[in-house]
Amino acid sequence: MELLLIRHGLPERRENTDGPADPELAPEGHAQADHMANYLATEVVDAVYTSPLRRAHQTAAPLGRAFGLEPTVVDDIAEYDRHANEYVPIEELKAANDPRFHDLLTTAGDLDDPDEFVARVIAAIERIIDAHAGHRVAVVCHGGVINAYIAHVIGLEPKPPGFFYPNYTSISRVAASRAGHRSLVTLNETSFLRGTGLPMGLVQKG
Repeated sequence: MELLLIRHGLPERRENTDGPADPELAPEGHAQADHMANYLATEVVDAVYTSPLRRAHQTAAPLGRAFGLEPTVVDDIAEYDRHANEYVPIEELKAANDPRFHDLLTTAGDLDDPDEFVARVIAAIERIIDAHAGHRVAVVCHGGVINAYIAHVIGLEPKPPGFFYPNYTSISRVAASRAGHRSLVTLNETSFLRGTGLPMGLVQKG
């Protein structure tokens, strides 16, 4: 089967909320999600899964519409910051030289336990794979989730925040065999954002 790991689109900034921030997509994030769905509409997708967090669920919505599928929510592919009371896009932290940017590059901070996070992510994605032999399945989730699983596939230490920066609505593909073999096919596909003028990540624009 082919697993498509898709990062959510650009979220709104939220700080000091009463309870988890759980931001919705910014207007640019909705546009990114539409471009991603249009791009994948040329392929066959048999199932769509999403994290319960709003930014992922809203990114999955146009993909579900494109294939007439209702995205299935999987709690265990939520990000390691799911309970944080603030969410500031990392690009804004970097531009402002905010100390929180440097913290993100070195530690997960006072968030989910890293080992527990990695274990639940890998187990959840493996359950999805096991349920879809021979299918192509899209999983809309988060940068830390994508890093954890791909690091596991290629033999790196799967520790948050991870070893690379997944761009907004980027697609990373993993081939998974019935025999248990996992191989990375593509990493961070974003060709569908080229020429759109939309933000892609830390250093790139569409």
